[in-house]
Amino acid sequence: MKINDTIVALATASGAGAIAIIRVSGKDAIEIVNPLFSAKSGKQLKDVNSHTIHLGDVKDNAKIIDEALVSVFKGTKSYTGEPTVEISCHGSHYIQQEIIQLLLRKGCRAANPGEFTLRAFINGKMDLSQAEAVADLIASDNEASHQLALQQMRGGFSTEIAKLREELLNFASLIELELDFAEEDVEFANRDEFQNLVTRIQTVLKRLIDSFATGNVIKNGIPIAIVGEPNVGKSTLLNALLNEERAIVSDIAGTTRDTIEDEISIGGIGFRFIDTAGIRETKDVIEGLGIKKTFEKIEKSQVTVYLFDASLIKNDAIRIKNLKVEVEKIKNRFPQKPLLVIANKIDALLDSEIQNLIDNLKPHTTHLLTISAKTGLGIEELQTTLLDFVNTGALKNNDTIITNSRHYDALLKALEEINKVQDGLNANLPSDLMAIDIRQALFHFGEITGQVTNDELLGNIFANFCIGK
Repeated sequence: MKINDTIVALATASGAGAIAIIRVSGKDAIEIVNPLFSAKSGKQLKDVNSHTIHLGDVKDNAKIIDEALVSVFKGTKSYTGEPTVEISCHGSHYIQQEIIQLLLRKGCRAANPGEFTLRAFINGKMDLSQAEAVADLIASDNEASHQLALQQMRGGFSTEIAKLREELLNFASLIELELDFAEEDVEFANRDEFQNLVTRIQTVLKRLIDSFATGNVIKNGIPIAIVGEPNVGKSTLLNALLNEERAIVSDIAGTTRDTIEDEISIGGIGFRFIDTAGIRETKDVIEGLGIKKTFEKIEKSQVTVYLFDASLIKNDAIRIKNLKVEVEKIKNRFPQKPLLVIANKIDALLDSEIQNLIDNLKPHTTHLLTISAKTGLGIEELQTTLLDFVNTGALKNNDTIITNSRHYDALLKALEEINKVQDGLNANLPSDLMAIDIRQALFHFGEITGQVTNDELLGNIFANFCIGK
């Protein structure tokens, strides 16, 4: 990878704004920007102290492009670990492009996606898992995903992995040393201590692997499918949860012909609500396709919300029986998926009618709520119930939670190798055979933090970053 040149990119979002920041990084960053900037103080950028900000004009020869603030970071004390200059100019698209084009003409190269963070990794400013957390932090749109990304960027996960790797490496060195004295039949690695280490590594790896189920849904949002017969208030419920008119509400049954998705944050956790087409027997081809998509969305959802119109059922024994049948259909088709049954439009019922519904349905569902999506009654309780479906214990305890599928895969492979080491200890295998499995485990640990890597892997990771970061 070419990292010896000087790169430039817009570090703020593209488009017009009050301020734009143009980042320049590389060994010649200060030398390239210096002649293009005339400081009000009269000082040259190459002569000023590191970590200082200077007001002046950005010029293309005698032409003044903009009055800007220029931040200077010398030596390795910058985000990228190399000389860096950041130009804070006015946010006009024209000004941004004029300055960037000027810098390109003077010797800079346009940065690739994530190249500034890639250089930070290569220059030892952060390990690979921390670098990946930068992208997660930028993409975070709720408190929980922000907290997880921040913890990982600060090295919480990589520190834990690095410590285990170091301890395993120490024992690996002793095991390898035994191979040099195989004829003397000596043991440098205390087998009891090694057994304790292997057991501890297994425990930590299993905990981290198990945390991925929570981390993945927190990072990507928990998908909730809202299903039920047509015209029971699914779209109204979605609007009540989102607090806006996102879905079309109509008295005409079958209005929702496709799925509608939107995301909100409840208690700092992102929930992705999917309003689906109503489930019913229909000869309408288009509506039928919508119903087919409904079952596909239930399959992909974390939780299913079954909504029904309580005002239509009331004390009707036949309707209540049919409702029980529909609920059982979903439970039988998706037995492992949490099902929340919600009675909507209870504002039109008497208290005795509501209680009758509860008494009839409670034995058939673990989770039953009564709401009025139209008035907002019961919406807060619904939000609390949805939060209960998410295991936030580890998050509240500030435990390490895995959110990255690449890390998850590497941890699974590392655990597989550690289990082989455990089997070797149990069978009292010779050192040379155990050494092979230990090396493989160390390899997978190194994949996570970047101690083991290649250009293709780095290219795949940083290609998903925004340009300028």
